[in-house]
Amino acid sequence: MVRDLIGEVTRMRAENEKLDGALAKLRVEHQAVKDELARLKHLPPRPKIKPSGMDKSTQTKGPEAGGEKGGGRSSRRRGSQLDRLKIGATVVVKADPPAGSRNKGFEDIVVQDLSLNPQVTRYRRERWETPDGKTIIAALDPGFVGGYGPNLHRLALTLHFSGQVTCERIVALFNGMGVVISKRQVVRLLTAKLETFRAEDEAVLKAGLGGASISRSTTRARAMPARAATPRRSAPITLRRFAPALRNRGWRFCRGCAAHRSM
Repeated sequence: MVRDLIGEVTRMRAENEKLDGALAKLRVEHQAVKDELARLKHLPPRPKIKPSGMDKSTQTKGPEAGGEKGGGRSSRRRGSQLDRLKIGATVVVKADPPAGSRNKGFEDIVVQDLSLNPQVTRYRRERWETPDGKTIIAALDPGFVGGYGPNLHRLALTLHFSGQVTCERIVALFNGMGVVISKRQVVRLLTAKLETFRAEDEAVLKAGLGGASISRSTTRARAMPARAATPRRSAPITLRRFAPALRNRGWRFCRGCAAHRSM
């Protein structure tokens, strides 16, 4: 009984292999017929799709692959980024070794973190009275806006204009960090004392407009020699600014405009 089953399985496997070969042959013939029909109908031929290079890169390179030295993994390493960091504090982490252990020094690891904490400062401004009865009060930093410092001011501007964060979310973010501020005060931060930022804006605009390029066209020099020597100005890049109140601050570039215009 078992021998009969084994023989039957062997026969079915042989027939299955024959059917697979016949199916592959039919597929080739069918594709040839489709290509012939496309040629007769003047249709574009099938695109030749090259195999993806991702399969090659994911395969492990062996000595026969002819890769780098030894066909193994590259020994080159990226440069250290620690030179760009400034260590602010050093903390020694104590271990709990068993008795009889020997101290073998330290193993260093550099950890970067970010701390956003509110800083509240009381400024005691001196008051003086002149002999003629006038009162003189010490001046504060001009970067203060309504009881908020320049760092908070810059962060609000960055969140709103660069990050597209709404005033309500800025209020929620500042309140979550411990800063007592309202929506009206945030709007004031976004609209008050922007002279410094406008000056930077004008400097960027002048630098962008000063980089217009001029190219000489020589393509049609033989057919039209008179026009070939005429300088042709490339399509200028117009730097369009948004509202002067720094609403949606950013730059938008467009080509093909006849002149430089600012919105």
